[in-house]
Amino acid sequence: MKILRIEAIPYSIPYTHPLKFASGEVTDAEHVLVRIHTDEGLIGEADAPPRPYTYGETQDSIVSIIEKVFAPQLIGLDPFDRGKVHEVMARTIHNQVAKGAVDIALWDLLGKSLATPVHKLLGGYTDSMRVSHMLGFRPAQELLDEALRFGEEYGITTFKLKVGRRPLSLDIEACHVLRAGLGDDVELYLDANRGWSANEAMEVLRRTEGLGLTALEEPCDAKEAMSRRRLVEKSPIPIVGDESVPTAGDVSRELLSGGSNAICIKTARSGFTEATEILGLCTGLGVDVTMGNQIDTQVGSLATVTFGAAHEATTRRAGELSNFLDMADDLLAEPIRINGGRISVRNVPGVGAAIDEDKLARYRSN
Repeated sequence: MKILRIEAIPYSIPYTHPLKFASGEVTDAEHVLVRIHTDEGLIGEADAPPRPYTYGETQDSIVSIIEKVFAPQLIGLDPFDRGKVHEVMARTIHNQVAKGAVDIALWDLLGKSLATPVHKLLGGYTDSMRVSHMLGFRPAQELLDEALRFGEEYGITTFKLKVGRRPLSLDIEACHVLRAGLGDDVELYLDANRGWSANEAMEVLRRTEGLGLTALEEPCDAKEAMSRRRLVEKSPIPIVGDESVPTAGDVSRELLSGGSNAICIKTARSGFTEATEILGLCTGLGVDVTMGNQIDTQVGSLATVTFGAAHEATTRRAGELSNFLDMADDLLAEPIRINGGRISVRNVPGVGAAIDEDKLARYRSN
């Protein structure tokens, strides 16, 4: 089997409301659908979500790097020779989301070729993941109303609160209102998206002590090396690296320097192959991991479930899997369902993200 053609199809689907957080705001999912075609008629697919304010990649740059740089070098290779594929992509620095999508599409292709679900090829630990829902920048009472609704409708009992606002009192109030309204049995953790300084983060932790928060993700820019190391040393809860750790090398740097003591894995930026390397680093060092969300579509969320459910360590915490509920539509032919606060893997060959071709034709940009 040989790679015959690679497509990078830009498309845009609006969100039902703007999603706001410390590092930016999005109103539309302007993503790229990656398709790898083979000479045997099989097609591997994956979604690439550009996040220019985080990684510098745009929809145009992802299309360009895949079609003009990667594809000419990958056409003709056997998709099972993943080491050769990654050697080709490694010649180009950065572009993590583009590389991740190509990798997931390859795994999808291999699963289809072997007539095996990819989650079993990756490890097959279990068949579903608990769901964590992200709460964005809104007044405290609106955040509580949303959390209560998602708990009632979907059975979700874990919530990630987007913080990083100034004044700090906005986020501190939200923490107290959510805890009082949700009770002690609901898990709450924070993500500041580099919105604070390390010293501000320490003040927030002081003023939310006793609320049972379970983690603080990316409180400040990792370049604040000394202050962040002090924050990690003093924090009573894990400080999770996210934007600062897109690659396995970055994970090693942050863990060894003391800049983080937990790691967020996002398949959208690492694919399944590098995500496996990152997970191995973390489990070897006894470091907790979370499965993050890059404001993923259902296609991307299914990839996260596929990897997360494959390993014991990635199922200990709820995965961030529900952002697709904020989208007006999706490309997935068979929509994802959240039942009892969980999302199941697809027990079909590949990842199971079959695309609705009519919807792709409707939303594609070219």
